Amino acid sequence: MDWKLELVAVPVTDVDRAKAFYTEQVGFVEDHDHRISDEVRFVQLTPRGSACSIAIGTGLSTQEPGTAQGLQVVIDDADAARKELLERGVEVSEVQEFPWGRFVFFSDPDGNGWALQQMLPQQ
Repeated sequence: MDWKLELVAVPVTDVDRAKAFYTEQVGFVEDHDHRISDEVRFVQLTPRGSACSIAIGTGLSTQEPGTAQGLQVVIDDADAARKELLERGVEVSEVQEFPWGRFVFFSDPDGNGWALQQMLPQQ
């Protein structure tokens, strides 16, 4: 039996600001934006090519905005990903080299922390 992680909640203070950041600046795809009730809004966004999405909204989580850390996306090229994010106005780190990959890091407007990892060929 497969166990597939498909949705991760990311707590934010302003849903519209976060949605714009993730879609317009980071390049995630908007899958859903539904207002379930006056208290609940569900927005699902997916990184291009990913089987796992994030959920932002209201009434979805008791987590404090900015507490999601270590969210990681695997990419093909750290330099190209960094360049794309910079061109879209995202503050992103320099490419950092580690024995297990090449990384760039950024945070959303609430401080939720992301890592983009370029896998290295096996030695």
